[in-house]
Amino acid sequence: MTSDADLFAPDFKTQSYWWDQAKPAEDSEQQLPAKVDVAIIGAGYSGLQAAVQTARAGQSTLVLDAEAAGWGCSTRNGGQISTSIKPDLSTLERRYGSEIAKGIIAEGKASLKYIQHFVESEAVDCDFHITGRFHGAHTRRHYDRMARECSTDGLETFMVPRAEQHTEIATDYYHGGMVYPHYASINPGLYHQGLTRIAQTAGAQIISYCRVNDLTRNSGGFALQTAKGMVQAERVIIATNGYTGALTPWHQRRVIPIGSYIIATQEISPDLMDEILPTNRMMTDTRKLVYYYRPSPDRKRILFGGRVSLKETDPLKSGPKLHREMLRLLPQLAGTRISHSWNGFVAYTFDELMHVGHDKGLHYAMGYCGSGVGIASYLGMRLGQQAAGIAEGRTPFDQIPFPSRPFYQGNPWFLAPSILAYRLRDRLGI
Repeated sequence: MTSDADLFAPDFKTQSYWWDQAKPAEDSEQQLPAKVDVAIIGAGYSGLQAAVQTARAGQSTLVLDAEAAGWGCSTRNGGQISTSIKPDLSTLERRYGSEIAKGIIAEGKASLKYIQHFVESEAVDCDFHITGRFHGAHTRRHYDRMARECSTDGLETFMVPRAEQHTEIATDYYHGGMVYPHYASINPGLYHQGLTRIAQTAGAQIISYCRVNDLTRNSGGFALQTAKGMVQAERVIIATNGYTGALTPWHQRRVIPIGSYIIATQEISPDLMDEILPTNRMMTDTRKLVYYYRPSPDRKRILFGGRVSLKETDPLKSGPKLHREMLRLLPQLAGTRISHSWNGFVAYTFDELMHVGHDKGLHYAMGYCGSGVGIASYLGMRLGQQAAGIAEGRTPFDQIPFPSRPFYQGNPWFLAPSILAYRLRDRLGI
């Protein structure tokens, strides 16, 4: 019987696969400016996209990160770009009315168009491709449900019955599935690296390892006490998403940090890759505890991610569990070892929607609910426009409330029982 230790390759790393090509920024001796127009807390996609907008609008812009720029989930995700908003149109219409509901759905579609235009017009070499996504039905009931929705979702989706499933993925686990053509893949490390360069070229100053320890309003806007000194800012952007903490307790009470865990396999043969994932699509399925996976951009490895534990754990423990789930779907990969195992924190919200807002010079965007690469970039751009006073920055997400729950202070104590309930639902096919 193979032990967990035998599943790791000799050169195994407990770090993001993407860091092999785009290492996180090192510390530097940059001096903090005494005063800026805009201070941005968080140097991930949202923060840097906002910085591009404010800097290009002539605003002096400073981006601060507690760790290396991009150290969080911006360089730890699976590199899938979705247009999806989790609540469907009918649910959104019941909550907010038809106009706002349709506007929110349209923003999801706009996010993919935006990031495609951005990487092409800014010449960001980051393996961006429109690949589509295959969404596997883990029960016949889920296939039938998807088939009913397929003709009404407005996303040009199409069904793949179980008899034709191997044209998409060489597994017998699913009962067919649905293809979303408007779905993309990216190398998130190279994308973040390019985005950093663009923000700096625009004039933004980016300082890593400069945690903001205190944020206080004053007559000039905000005073930021950081690990490297004090800064005065007229406006502040909070772009911390899954790493939002006690610095901004109002936001902390509204996002739920959830660890997502990913492995990369050793290199596999081109023939095996062509057999198991012939279309190069991104892969997900209908389980509540969803697994997401894909070929690496060079089609030499499988990247496989998901939630495998009731509470947060470390990559040495999550890696073998993900490997077992991967083999359940793709037994052809038996004998393939793990080269990388890592995790990052995404931010969910109580209404399963992302949120944008501001309060007297304090702007924020967060809560991307696992769809962060595209929508975080898009809403970061809108956020920067808003902070710069550009009218195009308005978005339907401005018009909806950002809910919390009584007694919730940012510690998701309810995560374990929720995961147990989701596991039961998945087993019962509900």
